[in-house]
Amino acid sequence: MVARPDELAAALQDSISLLARRLRQTPTPGELTLPERSALSRLDRGGPATSAELARAEQITPQAMATTIGGLEQRGLVERRNDPHDGRRIIMSLSESGREVLRRKRAAHAQQLAAALATFSVTELEVLAAAAPLIERIAEGI
Repeated sequence: MVARPDELAAALQDSISLLARRLRQTPTPGELTLPERSALSRLDRGGPATSAELARAEQITPQAMATTIGGLEQRGLVERRNDPHDGRRIIMSLSESGREVLRRKRAAHAQQLAAALATFSVTELEVLAAAAPLIERIAEGI
């Protein structure tokens, strides 16, 4: 029987939320706050951006993003430079240290997921492998 979209949406929301919470709780050296992780991840995926662009993308105030970026910059995780096309604008980019912090966090998450998946059957793993691109498509459509 095929689940109704509203029932499936509720089930996915519950299970994905639980998974995300558990992964966020994975301790790693140089722990980041959620806004810091989000800003670093966005710079990693999207490339250099202004603080205002990051704030819009994260749907937070420019002041909140400035505070987040300031903390990341103090720790050497992001770098600022003048925009080559408009010297009045400051462009933020991920530093090598920032990339390393993200790599460690992602590796910790991957290890945690791999340990959980080790208890699954081959058939269950195949189902999850087929579902992964669909879950990504859902995320991109939101």
